[in-house]
Amino acid sequence: MRSFMDRDFMLNNDTAKHLFHDYSEKLPIIDYHCHISPREIYEDRRYNNIAEVWLGGRCDDGTYFGDHYKWRLMRSNGVPEEKVTGGADPYDKFLEFAGALEMAIGNPMYHWSNLELHKYFGITEPLSTKNAKDIWNRTSDMLLNDPDFSVRGIIRKSNVKYIGTTDDPADSLEWHEKLSEIPDLGFTVCPSFRPDKAVNIRKAGFAAYIDKLATAVGKEKLTSAEEVIEALEERVDYFKAHGCKASDHGLDYVPFRESSCEEVNRVFRKAMAGETVTPVEAEEYQTAILLSLARKYHKENIVMEIHYSCTRDNNRKMFKMEGPDTGFDMIAKSQCYDQLAEFMSKLDETDELPRTIVFSLDEADFNQLASLIGCFQGSDVPGKIQLGAAWWFLDSKDGMEAQMKSLANLGLLGNFVGMLTDSRSFLSYTRHDYFRRIACNLIGGWVENGEYPDDEESLRKIVTGISYTNAERYFSL
Repeated sequence: MRSFMDRDFMLNNDTAKHLFHDYSEKLPIIDYHCHISPREIYEDRRYNNIAEVWLGGRCDDGTYFGDHYKWRLMRSNGVPEEKVTGGADPYDKFLEFAGALEMAIGNPMYHWSNLELHKYFGITEPLSTKNAKDIWNRTSDMLLNDPDFSVRGIIRKSNVKYIGTTDDPADSLEWHEKLSEIPDLGFTVCPSFRPDKAVNIRKAGFAAYIDKLATAVGKEKLTSAEEVIEALEERVDYFKAHGCKASDHGLDYVPFRESSCEEVNRVFRKAMAGETVTPVEAEEYQTAILLSLARKYHKENIVMEIHYSCTRDNNRKMFKMEGPDTGFDMIAKSQCYDQLAEFMSKLDETDELPRTIVFSLDEADFNQLASLIGCFQGSDVPGKIQLGAAWWFLDSKDGMEAQMKSLANLGLLGNFVGMLTDSRSFLSYTRHDYFRRIACNLIGGWVENGEYPDDEESLRKIVTGISYTNAERYFSL
């Protein structure tokens, strides 16, 4: 029997061990999509205890910081909400999480949490209710007293080279400006353009957001869809001037329904007047916005990321109490392959298809997407159109293997840009370690089964590419 989470954790053959330890393990991290706060990086925040890092709490604006993966785990163990996102004592919350984690056999959260304890705090015994108090004391002491446990210290300790945060078009980017002025920071933090609120015309708050966007570009009102597009393009320029390398679109599904400018403007005015917009009308507006933005991304050499197939805020009672992004979302079935293909084809007709990464939250989509991306590759960069890494509910061992196998079967795994944290936690960089181990084990298994030659130069190129250099090239870092 192997020891729990030893040096060769997840590495089940000699080739995998060689590839990981000699090539992948020590490479820097490019975390090209996450939700951490640039303000906390600038202020070099320190945490009082591990509950603050892992479980978070409520911000001054009423939103939450913390890890909704962990909140879901605790709710599944019957923990009352007061000890999940409420005002309970931080240690009591941590103890409840330790109790839930004990039951999480087979859940990637078990591995992630214990990897974080191991990597950052040197704690090799798995967290449980039996040792929770000791681990609480040891981690709290290090977080409070060790100079390397500020936010910047954690990032440097993690060997992170690049962080792509997620930012609204109306954001001033003041914290990114301040970060860019710090000499010898040791890593780069750039904003990523996330215009969901300007795209989601049927969602509550759309009209108020458009007014906020107008203010950001120095206008009193935006009176047409064309003016919305102009405002968004102006903000893309502003983001690019602050180092933006990527955009991100969180869609329920990918729409494609072309219409005339007059019709799109009519739909926009209808929404701004507070009238109900039908799903068909929404798709007309969304298609116009997304096509215009994609063309702008292509012109400015900005990567377009598309995340879809999620149904959000399913528990209406809890959504009213807690708000969005608090752990009440689920995998959706979004049959939009044809629309996505039409979207890409329309852009490709005029050579305006940007480098694009497509993520689906439904594992059943992997093969369709892996075959779709092969229809629209280009010579500007290897793997111009990417099947995104196993995302959110899928970033488990099984999900990562399924995503990589689909890409290997139907495309070129060697050109894959690899993992991202998609996280709100500064300790979550161990997810890159987790992914690299799984990738090396998968590749090593193929080699040892005689399915790929034991060619040192080729294997080194593939593994270092997936771990680091492909993303470095793809995002023009």
